[in-house]
Amino acid sequence: MSDAAPLRIASEETEEKFRQKMQEIQFKEKEHLAQERGGKLGLNYINLSGFPIGPETLALIPRSISEKLRMVCFLRSGHELRVAAVDPEKAGVRELVDEMAAEHNSHVVLYVVSQHSFEQALKLYERLPRPPKAVGGVEIKSEDIKRYRQDLRDFRALEQQVRRVPLTETFTLILAGAIEAQASDIHIEAEEEDVKVRYRIDGVLQTVAALPKDAWPRIINRIKLLAGLKINIENTPQDGRLTIYLDQERIDVRVSTLPTAFGESVALRLLMGSNVAITFDKLGLRGRAFDIVSREIERPNGMVLTSGPTGSGKTTTLYAVVTKLNQPDTKIIALEDPIEYRLPGINQSQVDWSKGYTFAKGLRAMLRQDPDIVLVGEIRDLETAETAIQAALTGHLLLSTIHTNDSLGVIPRLLSMGVKPYLLAPALNVVMAQRLVRKICEHCRTEYTPDPETIVRVKAALAKIPKNSGEKFDPAKPSRFVKGAGCSQCHGIGFHGRTGIFEVLMITSDLEKLVLTGVAIEADLRDLAEKQGMLTMAQDGLLKALDGITTVEEVFSVAE
Repeated sequence: MSDAAPLRIASEETEEKFRQKMQEIQFKEKEHLAQERGGKLGLNYINLSGFPIGPETLALIPRSISEKLRMVCFLRSGHELRVAAVDPEKAGVRELVDEMAAEHNSHVVLYVVSQHSFEQALKLYERLPRPPKAVGGVEIKSEDIKRYRQDLRDFRALEQQVRRVPLTETFTLILAGAIEAQASDIHIEAEEEDVKVRYRIDGVLQTVAALPKDAWPRIINRIKLLAGLKINIENTPQDGRLTIYLDQERIDVRVSTLPTAFGESVALRLLMGSNVAITFDKLGLRGRAFDIVSREIERPNGMVLTSGPTGSGKTTTLYAVVTKLNQPDTKIIALEDPIEYRLPGINQSQVDWSKGYTFAKGLRAMLRQDPDIVLVGEIRDLETAETAIQAALTGHLLLSTIHTNDSLGVIPRLLSMGVKPYLLAPALNVVMAQRLVRKICEHCRTEYTPDPETIVRVKAALAKIPKNSGEKFDPAKPSRFVKGAGCSQCHGIGFHGRTGIFEVLMITSDLEKLVLTGVAIEADLRDLAEKQGMLTMAQDGLLKALDGITTVEEVFSVAE
């Protein structure tokens, strides 16, 4: 070997070391730039090169989404998730953070990461095993429902089937039965002798089965396991979530456990996407009320408020409104507690009271996002009310709910919070109160005659319908009443599905003058509303009963 060969080798080694040194300097510069970027955005910085990320944590963000958003989940600790993004301001990053917070019931902290550091973390996806389809949930195929369908049509037969199937299939059968019956909730309640299973169907609980007491510990442990709850804790309430995987749909389920005198009881809320698929024109608004609301939600600014107790369909109404208004050139942001349904094309954020992320604070942050339409889950305090009113007065259409018995109670309620009358009057577009009534089953409709006392109540309520309401009702004409006799299609209940009954208060110049006095009394508001032709919820419901949609007993049970 000549003398030149060792010199050439030494030169190549020097060049390689130089290149490595330059790469290290470049990497440090990039990490420093990422750290500076995080400081400007008010976010923490993380270097993921060599960072040990658990496979379960990494899998919380699918690889396809991780590559698209340049974002990765690197740590999970209790109810906190930590995620890192190369570009935190990239469209979709904040939305994914909000979705993860809602889906995993966790506080999500966003970090800034460099591109090089992100690429190192991205390589870890190659080590992930292929996850089974139904991780963290229950897979129910159409064959499962078909297999039980004959039994699920009759609740008594369902109880027999529950006692026959193996314990491993009991919970699946209960879920399949709830899906078949289109139940919104499942209540499994420990009692002294057994464990009762009840479905909430169209707002009413129906007992469907009784489980043997000795089998309950194994069943509830399976529920806890699927919902991410602690199996060894039985004397403290717990909240979790699980997922039901169907052939064409995914149903999210909120799970709540509660210790009782005879053991733990469980309540499951089934969040079916079909529950919010209802369109605006199918809500149950009719005639003059439909025209008023249709006009007011098309205005570019102002407040649209809906009121009623929990379970009266307020959220469904607001979802139907924003779905109707959702266009490519319109930005809609929703602030909810919690996010129950995902709405495509709408930015949804969830409040977190434990972190101080309240409706008022969230609303102020949302207004900095330049939205056209804002949905706030609930107005419950003065701070939220004042911020909402300012939004309505500065070019935003604001939709929200408030808890009052009827539409006439909304204005006094806001004034009692401390809202200034001269701001409230010009901000309001329309106020509507609502309740849900069950619809008569189409397969077992039959005519009947209510008892004399009920007929007297019906005639008294309908006689007060304002002449300018637009409703053509002749009190002298014989009324035809319909109910459901009960059949296999409605599980013998006589009802199937629900619709809304509404009370829509239009904000006119006369009503504004009354609000500006600051002493809007419900009696004065009612007199003015009647002069404007407003129907009460009871009157709207009774007209629906005369149309054969529901029964008068159902209307009186929710509206009076």
